[in-house]
Amino acid sequence: MLKRFYSVILALALAGPVQAQEMTLADIRGDLAILSQQLETLRAEMSATGNTGLTTRDAASALVRIDELNADLRAALGRIEALEIKVRQVIDDGTRRIGDIDFRLTELEGGDPTLTGNTTPLGGTETQTEVISQERQAFNAAKKSLAEGDGASASAQLAAFLSTYPDGPLTSEVRFLQGEALVMSGDYQNAARSYLSGFSGAPDSAFAPLSLFGLSVSLFELGQSEQACLTLAEIQIRYVDLDDDLVRAILEQRGAMACP
Repeated sequence: MLKRFYSVILALALAGPVQAQEMTLADIRGDLAILSQQLETLRAEMSATGNTGLTTRDAASALVRIDELNADLRAALGRIEALEIKVRQVIDDGTRRIGDIDFRLTELEGGDPTLTGNTTPLGGTETQTEVISQERQAFNAAKKSLAEGDGASASAQLAAFLSTYPDGPLTSEVRFLQGEALVMSGDYQNAARSYLSGFSGAPDSAFAPLSLFGLSVSLFELGQSEQACLTLAEIQIRYVDLDDDLVRAILEQRGAMACP
């Protein structure tokens, strides 16, 4: 019985900060609930006479400690549930805020309706392999122009790409690159639209956090400082496994934009 008591205490000690960083809130809440049940079972067994292997004084002290641990566990469970609610509220609020950005952009002058990704059906009798090859060639040509610093040419090529291949596997990356090309040309208005479209169309893609970052920078350049800071914060709320370079860029940008 004494060995079991200390094994439960050890389990509580191991449920510390390092392990918590690798678990979801639901995992932690589940583990705390199990530990609470184990403590209740242990308390019931120790309350039975002649069953503990401890002196009366030691058993009473152990029961008091079990009650204290159980109270701490219940408080921790309450805090975790409150934190889960807060996280959901923050994500929901961020989702609504991202949706509102598109409306704000339409109120600013200089929007280009050709950047909305109008669908143009493919014509001809090309095979699927030929279409994929043509798609890749068009993508590589636009990317080459961007790498050479020709933002205007890259932007035009990427707009043409999206018109021809609006829903392909490269769309998320193309929207991001289009934003980069427009920024290179100083067109933050349409860059913001492109970044927003890239994120909204594929929020789970590898380029989604990069698009949000570009959107934040573009909004700041358009004088939307508050929205820019909120969008920047949204990246680390939505995505937990960010590239180290992006994390550093976010921190630098927060300072540059004087975000609270």
